[in-house]
Amino acid sequence: MKLRWSPTSPYVRKVVMVAIECGLEDSIERQETNAWSPDTDLPQDNPLGKVPALILKEGTALYDSPVIAEYLDTLHDGRRLFPPTGPARWTALRLQALADGICDAAILRRLEANRPDGEKSPSWMERQRRAVARALDVLEGEAAGLGDELTIGTLSVLVALGYLDFRFGHEDWREGRPALTRWFTAMADRDSFRRTAPPPA
Repeated sequence: MKLRWSPTSPYVRKVVMVAIECGLEDSIERQETNAWSPDTDLPQDNPLGKVPALILKEGTALYDSPVIAEYLDTLHDGRRLFPPTGPARWTALRLQALADGICDAAILRRLEANRPDGEKSPSWMERQRRAVARALDVLEGEAAGLGDELTIGTLSVLVALGYLDFRFGHEDWREGRPALTRWFTAMADRDSFRRTAPPPA
């Protein structure tokens, strides 16, 4: 399998963490891809022009991160990151959606901030900031129940919080969220999380 990837993408980080946790890292060839390059061939594998995209041995391309992660979770015999059915599955999927939404909003805010002066929308950036803050407050309220067992939900939350540290480290999400901070501190010591840290900004 071949993974179109970028070392700074939180969605890529999620997929690579899943691969490591499932024991599949050596089965995946990584192809670093600049999705923003005007001459990139990425749309041949993902018409949306986004990473990650996973190209299977027979040539089928899978995207985006939730689909790739669930596919990888079917390729091993260990404990599943995606619970098979019932309330545990819906909790894990909801947490994944919440965490991916944090990343979505943070990326939109960052892209807006990088636009030329006169084209930026402060109200749009503030809307994204508030969305992230609300999601973090929900996670603070649920932190005691997140536990230390990795699911696609808790893995995605780890990635989202790591992305905030990476891109918005000057705005400490930990302030006022002691339970979430304790959970993150304990879980961030996982090998798969440490090994997939983005390069220094």
